[in-house]
Amino acid sequence: MNLLALDTGTEFLSIALRTDGADGSRVVEHLSAGGAKASTDLIAAILGMLADAGVRLADLDAICFGSGPGSFTGLRTACSVVQGLAFGADVPVLPVDSLLAVAEDARFRTLPDAPELTVTALLDARMDEMYAARYLYTGGQWRTLSPSALVRPQDWVASPVEGAPHLVAGNVFTVYADRLPATSLDAAEVVPALPTAAAMLRLAPVLLAQGLAVDAALAMPSYIRDKVAKTTAEREAEKAAAAAAAP
Repeated sequence: MNLLALDTGTEFLSIALRTDGADGSRVVEHLSAGGAKASTDLIAAILGMLADAGVRLADLDAICFGSGPGSFTGLRTACSVVQGLAFGADVPVLPVDSLLAVAEDARFRTLPDAPELTVTALLDARMDEMYAARYLYTGGQWRTLSPSALVRPQDWVASPVEGAPHLVAGNVFTVYADRLPATSLDAAEVVPALPTAAAMLRLAPVLLAQGLAVDAALAMPSYIRDKVAKTTAEREAEKAAAAAAAP
C-alpha cells in the first residue's frame, strides 16, 4: 500500500510517505517549521519526496491529512493541497482526526507494546482554550471515548480507565503549565506529542478498511471552534468585568 500523509494544523509541517515493495514497507518523513511557511514549502516538499521514492501521485492508494481540530489556516492549507493532488491523480482522500493522531504518536513512542491503554490528547487551541479528546487503544485498534471538544486548561479533568495505563499527550504542557490541574497530570504519564504524518500512516490501514476515505471533493476540515476572534464589544466587556473583579 502506497500512502502519503501530511499535517499542517500545528506549528510544524509534517509529511510522511509509505511505499510497499518486495522488501517490505518503507516510510520516509519530513518535519519542518509550519505556520506561514507551510503554504510555500508543502507542495515542493511532497513532490520532492515522491520523486526521491520513484512514486507518482497516481501510484498512491490514498492521501491522508490531519483534518483537525487545529489551526484554521493550517487545516485549510492541508485540505486544499490534498484535494488538488488527489483530484488530479484520481486517488481517494483520508481525513484523519488530529487528536487521534496525537494519541497514536504518544502510544507508538511511549508504550508501543501495550495491549491496552487510554490516551487523553490535548492540542493548544489558542484563545486560552485546548482541544481535547479521549481514546482507548485495545485489540490493535482505537476507540473514541470522548470526542473532540474545547475546554479551558483549568477545567480539564483526566479520566483514566481502570486497569489500563493512561497517557496525557499533546503540545499544551508548556503554554498552560500553570493552569493545568496538577491532580489530573499526576494521574497519568505526560507525553509531548503532535499529530505527525507518520502516526497517520499507522492509523490509515484500519481507517481505510472502515471505509472512511472520501472523494477529493468531499474532504473537509473539522474545526470544532467556529469562531476565531472576539468582537470589540466582547473584548471591552471582558476588560470591564476583569476591572470590576480586581481588588
